[in-house]
Amino acid sequence: MFAMMAITAAGQKTLHQLQQEFIDRRFGMFIHFNMPTFCDQDWPDPDTPAERFNPTRLDCRQWARAAKSAGMSYGCLTSKHHSGFCIWPTKTTDYNVMNSPLKRDVVREYADAFRAEGLEVYLYYSILDTHHRLRPHLIRPQHIQMIKDQLTELLTNYGRIGAIIIDGWDAPWSRISYDEVPFEDIYRHIKALQPECLVMDLNAAKYPREALFYTDIKSYEQGAGQRISTQQNRLPALACLPLQSSWFWKTSFPKDKLKDPEEMVRKNVEPYGEAYCTFILNVAPNRDGLMDDNALEALKKIGQIWTKRGHVANVPEAPAPIISSNLAKNRPSEGTWSDDYAIFDFANDDDFNSCWNSNREVKEPWWSVTLEREKAFNMVVITDRNDNRLQRYRLEYLSSEGWKPLFEGASPCPERVKIHRFPTVWGSQVRLTVLESKDPASIAELGVYCERR
Repeated sequence: MFAMMAITAAGQKTLHQLQQEFIDRRFGMFIHFNMPTFCDQDWPDPDTPAERFNPTRLDCRQWARAAKSAGMSYGCLTSKHHSGFCIWPTKTTDYNVMNSPLKRDVVREYADAFRAEGLEVYLYYSILDTHHRLRPHLIRPQHIQMIKDQLTELLTNYGRIGAIIIDGWDAPWSRISYDEVPFEDIYRHIKALQPECLVMDLNAAKYPREALFYTDIKSYEQGAGQRISTQQNRLPALACLPLQSSWFWKTSFPKDKLKDPEEMVRKNVEPYGEAYCTFILNVAPNRDGLMDDNALEALKKIGQIWTKRGHVANVPEAPAPIISSNLAKNRPSEGTWSDDYAIFDFANDDDFNSCWNSNREVKEPWWSVTLEREKAFNMVVITDRNDNRLQRYRLEYLSSEGWKPLFEGASPCPERVKIHRFPTVWGSQVRLTVLESKDPASIAELGVYCERR
């Protein structure tokens, strides 16, 4: 029930092997370099003309040598950020580097330079695209096709890509859901092109740390207050932070005080590696296309301080990522008496911070959700509240023949997220009955999914 669901082709690495390799890389360079570099704002006018992008001394070899001087093992470049400008010669839009004064393929030069230094190549890609009006409530089929076509270019023209780091998707600030742009479609599209490419979505602000919701690797943006627990983390993870004061270059950067190299190593790289987490440090190139002298010096100092490189921890094998749409999200729900305002729909409102709380007077509480119609599904995920109250329970579904069992017994998972995978069934309702709970039952989310297998 909790095993990895995917069966890999002969000779192909398993997801767990890829996760272990990722953690063993320990430390990498994030490179935010795109239209915002030339606008002094991380979110520039989405209609900024392509002519603004004009790095007159671009040298990706300098970036790669700087990364190597710090002891880094990979890089990740912003191929397209939220304003939609593509720094490769895409055929999907005129808003790309070939219509800038540079007229050079930055992704190609980056990939070649990093590989020449023996470094792994990753790419960042934004789903949110304000230039092409790929925004919440405006998503059209042509937008989804553009995403697939752009990812196809990135994953077929530049050799092996170790990971695609996705941003601007199902975040509180982007508000593009995994239903508007179907996550499973994009995930499987990437894996069809490069089966060993890890897919990371920077969505950790929303989802609990105990399971891989819509990502192969958990991510923590430290500047946004997302901190990994080095004592409790059991999942492969990524933590990121900029060396400078923001992600993209600003005119003050050459003279700014940067984050302390000693602190970067002692508080991030070293402890995170032992907690199954790599650390990726953003270094923003300037408008010439070069890294500033103070950044180069800081990276060199990091490389002198950090000596404990390579493998330090065996990553525990985790259940396969949850990648399908939640059929229960915001559907009608019912149950036994709730506590105060915390009624039924808090358990399927797509918010892991709210809960359905059972009233303590109820001896055997239950909660149910009614799907849009009778549907196929093969997974139910229960997310308990933070103190992990649920001890024993029963799961059932309503078929045309009446209620049928899915599971009954003690919780098979000590974590708050309990993932139940089973052969596909058809039903119109799912019901959870609480048989034993440490305190009155409190369910943050109950999701119902139909994975493609």
